[in-house]
Amino acid sequence: MSTVGTGRRFPQGFVWGAATAAFQIEGASTEDGRGRSIWDTLCERPGAILDGSDGTVACDHYHRWPADLDLLRSLGLSAYRFSISWPRIKPQGNGVIEERGLEFYDRLVDGMLERGIEPYATLYHWDLPQALEDKGGWTNRDTAYRFAEYAAVVQHRLGDRVRKWATMNEPWCSAFLGYASGEHAPGITDPVAAVTASHHLLLAHGLAAEVLHGGRRPAEVGIVPNLYRVTPQTGTERDVEAARRMDGMQNRWFLDPVLKGEYPADVVADLAHITDLSFVKDGDLGTISARLDWLGVNYYSSWIVRGLDAPRVPGPGERPTPWVGTDDVEIVPNGEQTTHMGWDIEPSGLTDTLVRLSQDYQPLPIYITENGSAWDDVLEDGAVHDHPRIDYLEQHVAAIHDAIDRGVDVRGYFAWSLLDNFEWAFGYTRRFGLVHVDYGTQERVVKASGRHYAAIAAENGLA
Repeated sequence: MSTVGTGRRFPQGFVWGAATAAFQIEGASTEDGRGRSIWDTLCERPGAILDGSDGTVACDHYHRWPADLDLLRSLGLSAYRFSISWPRIKPQGNGVIEERGLEFYDRLVDGMLERGIEPYATLYHWDLPQALEDKGGWTNRDTAYRFAEYAAVVQHRLGDRVRKWATMNEPWCSAFLGYASGEHAPGITDPVAAVTASHHLLLAHGLAAEVLHGGRRPAEVGIVPNLYRVTPQTGTERDVEAARRMDGMQNRWFLDPVLKGEYPADVVADLAHITDLSFVKDGDLGTISARLDWLGVNYYSSWIVRGLDAPRVPGPGERPTPWVGTDDVEIVPNGEQTTHMGWDIEPSGLTDTLVRLSQDYQPLPIYITENGSAWDDVLEDGAVHDHPRIDYLEQHVAAIHDAIDRGVDVRGYFAWSLLDNFEWAFGYTRRFGLVHVDYGTQERVVKASGRHYAAIAAENGLA
């Protein structure tokens, strides 16, 4: 099934891979000395997870990793983006190192290399040790230094085999979904805490980048923001202003300090009535903008926004907006098809986002570190015919090719996700995988989209 033109070949050496995250797939939440994470705690809060589930078992990847790597290899993929569980390495976030956690990732990395799969390791995919959250979590500047210590431990152990490192995955989500809207762990609704957390997450990135670059082994370091194209619904001043503010909080608040060494002045002004940014210390922005070897881009959708006449006040049971200072901005559906997450499908937004990065920021190799779609998949007669996911996949691969044609240095693509998994606040009610997982039996079945993606990788593009 194809919805785009044929003959789009990618540059030689383009990386085709898939991505996962530790808390979403590993399970084994109390085994081998693993400490509690903020997500273990949030899952125990009534009503926090849509289906009342948790990550205790998830996809049982902790025990089934050899078979999962075999699946990855069977799809012909040459790279695997995985995350390392901080509480599995340092159960209290600092202090004692859990050797059994390191041994697990030793086995996992060795298993990748034995199968000809290059490891791309992410140090933080949202599973902060609960012991650190008890001390303030990402609102506490000290957490950034504890993260750098953890990064040093992991690199010392795995750096002889892992070259590609991402420090942070989607720091926007950790800060603003975790501390502003409360949808994600730790489930706090405090706009000042959210902005403070965003800075400390970026500081942690910079400190970890220094550690990784300063180690005895070569390291290529990146960070992975989630980016969106933001456009006004109309050309009115109100809608244009709404788009500026949303773009500022979602995209530029994270890109500018990392790639330009400064927070965007207009967003600082937007936040002046909320915080004076006194938590930003001398030298922080120099640390945050330390040398970067590559940039990851997580892209799922784009936004059309409009300004409202007055700030929206959340009703009973509604969460506050995660975009601090944008209470009078509304996201407007594009009127086209949406995924099971309710997200608009906008492949051109990926092209525009990549072109913008190459034009507005320093040139860097870019990897699409996550891109995928959730659908209400049904397993029938041992197969999943997920044609909407195939369409989504093809359209976005074509969009990346369009960006490369326009001069953007895109080096690879990681489909989200290898496996159906625990989808955070949605529990197990949303499926993103190329591989279907029966959570009762843990049986894996490659979906039609998985086979189609394997063909794209084999052809190095849309044949």
